[in-house]
Amino acid sequence: MERLTAAPGAPAAPGAPAAPGADAVDPALFREVLGAFASGITVVAALADDGRPAGLACQSFASLSLDPPLVLLCVGKGSSSWPKVRAAGRFGVSILAEEQRAVCEALGRRGEDKFTDVDWERSVHGAVRVRGALATVDCALEEVHEAGDHYLVTARVLELSARDGGSPLLYYRSDYATGAFG
Repeated sequence: MERLTAAPGAPAAPGAPAAPGADAVDPALFREVLGAFASGITVVAALADDGRPAGLACQSFASLSLDPPLVLLCVGKGSSSWPKVRAAGRFGVSILAEEQRAVCEALGRRGEDKFTDVDWERSVHGAVRVRGALATVDCALEEVHEAGDHYLVTARVLELSARDGGSPLLYYRSDYATGAFG
């Protein structure tokens, strides 16, 4: 039974602009519907100018291109950590394992000392990697585009690594989930 519907003011024809004053999509409905798409959780992190790690939890991450090897991620404009990661120019993306929920919670909060209880290492590319992650991707920033209340970031892949076994930490319907994939 379908219980969720689109906003009544949506354009009738694909690609047609919305009429002035048309109803906007309800933010709560938007979150609920798109929350049906499970996503992995990553940590995006770099060494800041002061030599300390700076980073954030990010669920909007995907491969973009094989040639050249590119990834993309989306970061909220309100992030206090993103400007430090962006300024570094190189960063690591650590794909979290199901047992790393505490890491996600630490990196998802605001503050300067997010890495206090997080086991991390510096890569040869100057990126910050979370130890124990399912996989890590060292990146060089390519482009940043404004997209609504987020930045759409593309980055060139410099190095990849993955551990044997394990299952991902997932985000599904506004909560953590795990999957037995291994």
